[in-house]
Amino acid sequence: MFVVSSLCLLITIYYCGYLDKLVSLCEIKTMQTIQSINEMQSQATGLRSSGRLIGLVPTMGSLHEGHLSLIDIAKEKTDKVIVSIFVNPTQFGPNEDFDKYPRVLEEDVEKCRERGADIVFNPTIEEMYPDGYSTYVAEEQISSGLCGVSRPHHLRGVTTVCLKLFNITRPDIAVFGQKDAQQCAVIRKMVVDLNIPAEIVVGPTQRDDDGMATSSRNVYLSDKQRKEALNISMSLQIAKDMVNSGTKSVDRIIAEVIHHLSLSRRIRVIYVQVVDRNTMEPAREILLGTQQLCVAAWVDQTRLIDNIEL
Repeated sequence: MFVVSSLCLLITIYYCGYLDKLVSLCEIKTMQTIQSINEMQSQATGLRSSGRLIGLVPTMGSLHEGHLSLIDIAKEKTDKVIVSIFVNPTQFGPNEDFDKYPRVLEEDVEKCRERGADIVFNPTIEEMYPDGYSTYVAEEQISSGLCGVSRPHHLRGVTTVCLKLFNITRPDIAVFGQKDAQQCAVIRKMVVDLNIPAEIVVGPTQRDDDGMATSSRNVYLSDKQRKEALNISMSLQIAKDMVNSGTKSVDRIIAEVIHHLSLSRRIRVIYVQVVDRNTMEPAREILLGTQQLCVAAWVDQTRLIDNIEL
């Protein structure tokens, strides 16, 4: 009798595990794609009412391993993962690349499905910014330097769209990538200042085998341009090595990075700065563990950014 009962128990456990796997597979296969703000809000409200933790990964699409690694983080920390795909016009300035920004929605949706996302939220511009829209959110300290100088309306567009996405999807956790370091700092500040009940999690920068930071704009680069663009990540490593060797002079580090970048005829430096990783204030001396070196540069007509913690 004991043997029969034990055997039945083992069979039950086996099939329960098998059923769990089937349920998991079904959830992946039935990933939802939503365009309507009202429908997305309704879904988010239902999830929260049922006690599910919601993770949000905001993107502009053209997904690469950097984005997909953020989905992995959200899956580890929450019950349901929402990936937003929206090329946000308010974070592009005049004569920037809004019109040519890569849009490959079908490929992106499939990548999200394969990575285990639960919902892809893909609103239209008309949904997000209907006629008569006139409300924007601006953080005014962290946004003032770095990209805030060369792209004066960019971060206002980022904070505005992120606040809208937070209100629509109601996440417990929102996951961003470290490559956009200033953006991460600005969003953290907005969440604190506006009492938004969401935790901001930052995933590490993902790099290709050659060391280049993954970016949707990398597709703009020809093979020759990419080869020279590698000097950006190489220059960051040079700075890191200098700090590890005991260099404390910020001016010396910046000068060495600019010199290295200037050796490439295709690269035009926009900024090179050592900043506090929370406030983005320029540093006067190296303080280990609190700062990062941020670089923005043109590689011919493609604008790239990267950073490294010092």
